Amino acid sequence: MSIPSSVVVRPARQVAGALRLPGDKSISHRYAMLGAIAEGKTRLENYSTGADCASTLGCLRSLGVSWMCADPDSNTVEIAGRGSMLAEPAAPLDCGNSGSTMRMLCGILAGQHFKSELFGDESLSRRPMARIIRPLSEMGAEISAAEGDRPPLRILGGHLHGIDHRMPVASAQVKSCLLFAGLFTQGVTCVDEPLRTRDHGEVALRAFGAELTRHGNATRIAGGQRLHAIEALVPGDLSSAAFFFCAAALFPGSQLVIDTLLMNPTRARLLDVLIGLGVRISITHLDEQHGELVGTVRVEGNRLTSAEIGGADSAALIDEIPVLAAIAPFTEHGIRICDAKELRVKESDRIKAVAVNLRAMGAELEEHEDGLTIPGGQKLHGAEVDSFGDHRVAMAFSVAALRAEGETLIKGSDAAVISFPSFFKTLQAVVQH
Repeated sequence: MSIPSSVVVRPARQVAGALRLPGDKSISHRYAMLGAIAEGKTRLENYSTGADCASTLGCLRSLGVSWMCADPDSNTVEIAGRGSMLAEPAAPLDCGNSGSTMRMLCGILAGQHFKSELFGDESLSRRPMARIIRPLSEMGAEISAAEGDRPPLRILGGHLHGIDHRMPVASAQVKSCLLFAGLFTQGVTCVDEPLRTRDHGEVALRAFGAELTRHGNATRIAGGQRLHAIEALVPGDLSSAAFFFCAAALFPGSQLVIDTLLMNPTRARLLDVLIGLGVRISITHLDEQHGELVGTVRVEGNRLTSAEIGGADSAALIDEIPVLAAIAPFTEHGIRICDAKELRVKESDRIKAVAVNLRAMGAELEEHEDGLTIPGGQKLHGAEVDSFGDHRVAMAFSVAALRAEGETLIKGSDAAVISFPSFFKTLQAVVQH
């Protein structure tokens, strides 16, 4: 689905309706990769529609993995697993804009007895990869990169051994990369994270039949395990839901229901923050599917108070911080964000992008190296804002624009295709002017 390169968002009166969202990106990536190295055919219903997850499928096809879209209406993907061994690619693997594809797939490629190369677009080519290069090299893979440990990455895999690795910075992508590599090692791999991050990699590995143990923040996996195909419904993307939750939160009296939504405890901190801000949230029909919690969420808008996001919360909310920052001026006492320096090395420098766009809309704020202080009680006006090529920035300011006075032009709105191609159409369906 194509998206215009610029979109005009008009002020709204209310947000109301019921939605079902495309499959979670984090889970879609991991299920596809593990399905590729499992035995048997994996069937994934509601696979993510985003371009990033399409990049993962494209790379898998180049590695000899056969897959097909079995039902376009439900975006059901069937993947024929190759067992533990993939095929040597005939050309470099194009990861597009997807850091998730590059980082996690490197863990699998490190265990393959052939050479491979991974590259990405201009944005991905600026993102640092030292956090996976160093531990994978310690495990026995040969990896080279461009200056500054940036893509493209060249890997000669095979003959890995287990390591004990303490991650210097919390990252679910790096953790999954190393646990995936751990499947191909002699011995046991232990990954110790400084703060608990989302555990989709661990949950997915168990769903495909692998055994892992966790003590505190350390996860251990033994090499030589074989995976088995699954059939699964990918729950709705909670990070995508954040934009709609925040849109409804801006308008007291709004009511929005999203069903079949991911409720993983390592991702649901967003709901706690919104409740703390004053949003009324209820969860029903809670169920477990392949180890992931799934439920229906009802959100009612209310007068918003204030929030402080830091420490472990910054890691847990790393994808949701841009939209929380975008609605901060409309709270009574503002939102302060710290310990979020990781945002500066995402698809854009998200701290800078949020600050530039909020100021363009008339907001006062302070930008820090690791976050933002955004006072509440402010009024924003429509303006021309820029996505900076970042899908989450484009969507965040589409939400802020709903409460601004006058129309807002979102430049680079087509960046939303990375995670949510139908975002603007879906937003329009629940917005009342």
